[in-house]
Amino acid sequence: MLSLLIAVIIVAVVFDYINGFHDAANAIATVVSTGVLHVRTAVIIAGIFNFIGAITGTAVAKTIASGFADPAIVTQSVVLAALIGACIWNLLTWWWGIPSSSSHALIGGLAGAVVAHAGVSSFKWVTLKDKVLIPLVASPAIGFVAAFFLMVGITWIVRSMKPEMVNKGARRFQLLSACMMAFSHGSNDAQKSMGIITLALTAYAAKGVLPEWVLPTADTSIFTGHVTKLAPGSVPTWVIIVCAGAIALGTMGGGKRIIKTMGSKIIRITPLQGFAAETAGTLVILGASRLGIPVSTTHCINACIMGVGASKRVSAVRWGVATNILIAWVLTLPLSGLMAYLVMLALRAVLT
Repeated sequence: MLSLLIAVIIVAVVFDYINGFHDAANAIATVVSTGVLHVRTAVIIAGIFNFIGAITGTAVAKTIASGFADPAIVTQSVVLAALIGACIWNLLTWWWGIPSSSSHALIGGLAGAVVAHAGVSSFKWVTLKDKVLIPLVASPAIGFVAAFFLMVGITWIVRSMKPEMVNKGARRFQLLSACMMAFSHGSNDAQKSMGIITLALTAYAAKGVLPEWVLPTADTSIFTGHVTKLAPGSVPTWVIIVCAGAIALGTMGGGKRIIKTMGSKIIRITPLQGFAAETAGTLVILGASRLGIPVSTTHCINACIMGVGASKRVSAVRWGVATNILIAWVLTLPLSGLMAYLVMLALRAVLT
């Protein structure tokens, strides 16, 4: 029914806002912790670049919309349960100050909801392995190595310069790298909500009349009888704009708890280290967005921060804090899936 579809869209936008709020630290933790920008200025700039990044492509959205479950078996209740489960996990980890993955919370939630609705075999576990589990290991590892060697290279380049000159230049470059990081964050994370809304619209179109205002184009070839269907792989323009705006506003809301964890508890970061970490993280995330892989921007930037710290000395990284973060990474998929599974059972009981 249309009212349930509207509820799903609203919750998806709320999730997108929470995603921005939760992940604001990804782009600005280092630039705030080094004193280059005040937190309020930093979140506004990050929000603007989040929006710009979010409207640059839809490859990740298409993966979310059709890669993990057949839209034919997905209902509005499934999508709603997935979103609620992901939101619960995001809010819990935000409260605890743990930089967990909003991306994996959403995908875990989708898995739990689909399994509760149609059984274990209904979820595309191969896609989960290829698009999530392998990148779960690979993207932070690549980020760590890239940040490590980038920091080593930069240190070698500036070895003969005066510390005052290096610090002044690093602060300027870090402002640029923070903007690039915010851009890359928007290019990957905002598309996840775009994908989940598109999945809901496609599922609704398979079972009823889809209002014309949801269509991405005026192409009449996408009309079939009395049922209006989205063109394969299409993401409506209004969905792109709404999700981009929601994640930008969420980022502007900020998340000081996680900013503190990422900016000072892992290592005491300098402007030069911040620039290296954000640059390496940006390259990894933009590469994943280009390939349509919904990676965790949180994992990437945390690994990059650890990489620049380890380039100085291994003991510079507070491995106890890093271990807690790693545990959250591992637990996000199954626990958000469990929450969505329980929510799906509750919705089934209420709606039937």
